[in-house]
Amino acid sequence: MRHQTLQSIQRYLVIISFLSLLGISAISLRLAGYDLAVIQSWLPPGLIGVLFNRQIAIISGHAGNDSGAICIDEAGQPTVTEAAIVAAIAARVAEQLHRGGAQVTILDEFDSRLASLQTDLLISLHADSCIAASGYKFAQNGNSAINPVVTATIGACFEQFYAAATELAPHPNTITHAMTDYHAFRRIDPHTPALILETGFIGGDQQILVQQPDRIADGITQSIRCFFETEVAQT
Repeated sequence: MRHQTLQSIQRYLVIISFLSLLGISAISLRLAGYDLAVIQSWLPPGLIGVLFNRQIAIISGHAGNDSGAICIDEAGQPTVTEAAIVAAIAARVAEQLHRGGAQVTILDEFDSRLASLQTDLLISLHADSCIAASGYKFAQNGNSAINPVVTATIGACFEQFYAAATELAPHPNTITHAMTDYHAFRRIDPHTPALILETGFIGGDQQILVQQPDRIADGITQSIRCFFETEVAQT
């Protein structure tokens, strides 16, 4: 019995060592200038996922600036704030992306690092007002230098996976100029894919936003994964 246990441990150690070696080799090739899609084509399917070594920036809406929307109870006391809600979601998204091998940076709303930011994806997370409405919405950089096909892919992925994971319906009629002309869009490098997502209304969607942030994070992560999977397939 003891001998079998030792053999099992040895097999696991060999597998872990092999995977670690492949990972180190892949990182070295990426640093040497090889394209991620080329590296993945050399490896067994599924060994290194599409999130591996991706550079992803997440703006935690209103962080470092203000509280965003504030909901109050009948006594006029604050109950939840937009900044606190999206901070919890941003942390969970970052954790999930890290597990997939991505390199993630969480930014404040007006973070100085946004200036000419070059990254594989920027997503800004927010939650809409305390009115009794329900649904999510997003806007993308209309002045970007990115291929329109890429831009359409980001939106299609969120329409498919975010909606399915959260069971929230799109609410496009309330997309504002502050979203389409979002300040970060004007600051980042024009070749950085970028999206601002209103994860839901704090009023009508407060239960899922506050009590089930993992579901929100799952929907965001799945949508991001979809975007990169489509990008790799198109190369």
